[in-house]
Amino acid sequence: MIKRIMFLLTLVSVLAAAALPALAASPCKDWPTTVRMGVIPTEGAADTAKRFKPLTDHLQKVLGVPVEVYTASDYAGIITAMANKHIELAYFGPKSYVEASEKAGAQAVAMEVSTDGTPGYYGIIISKKGSGIKTMADAKGKTFAFTDPNSTSGFLVPNVLFARDMKVKPQDYFSEVRFSGSHGASMLAVKNGGIQVAATNTEDLARMEEKGALSPDDFNIIWKSDLIPGSPYAVRRDLPESFKAAFCGALMFYNSDKAGLEKLQIGGFVPADDTSYDIVRYLNKLKKELQKNN
Repeated sequence: MIKRIMFLLTLVSVLAAAALPALAASPCKDWPTTVRMGVIPTEGAADTAKRFKPLTDHLQKVLGVPVEVYTASDYAGIITAMANKHIELAYFGPKSYVEASEKAGAQAVAMEVSTDGTPGYYGIIISKKGSGIKTMADAKGKTFAFTDPNSTSGFLVPNVLFARDMKVKPQDYFSEVRFSGSHGASMLAVKNGGIQVAATNTEDLARMEEKGALSPDDFNIIWKSDLIPGSPYAVRRDLPESFKAAFCGALMFYNSDKAGLEKLQIGGFVPADDTSYDIVRYLNKLKKELQKNN
């Protein structure tokens, strides 16, 4: 499966490289004159802008218009920005994308794959190494952090764990429950002892390790989810189809830039659409039903 995905990544890169010069030269009078790409806050704003700069430079070159990174203090800020047409593109998490597709007219055109070609990532719950918290049973009565109410791995997926599998309410199971605001903040809080247990994901853990902010030896992974679909790149649904196709093609073209992918700490992009995130809609529905029955 993973070998097939890596083959497809190479194939779409070759096809995009052949098609994009003609696409970029085509008429684009209905396109935005400046493109703003919103990015959910998985880390600090400065780190986000630095990590995405090679990609936005590439998009600017291919699309032929200025491309700027737009950040917000929380996930809802990016959804609101798209709803108010303050941004044209966005990098979402799966859950925040589903919210944005319903409330802000977001349309997924591509998704990330991990560095080993896996079409997604895993939610995890972590504790500090040496804390004695090695299982979810050990975590009872400890302090706990979600990431953001619109986070998939930092809120939705662990809530399904609590309601469906453990049959507990977080506010009853833990001594304190809070929101950290970002995955990086959650991990640093656990590392520094500000929180004892936190929900995050394998993708952002790897990014923090790559930056040197964390070590693999800092944490126990006390729970791991099933595979979550890769994070989507979306465009506003009301924009021209030619612009959407050019954006998707530019992302596929970027698969040939190994240094750029390393900066993003991903394996590449594959085409996606709205149905790619139906599993997240199911989890949203399941969470609501479970909460209603508890």
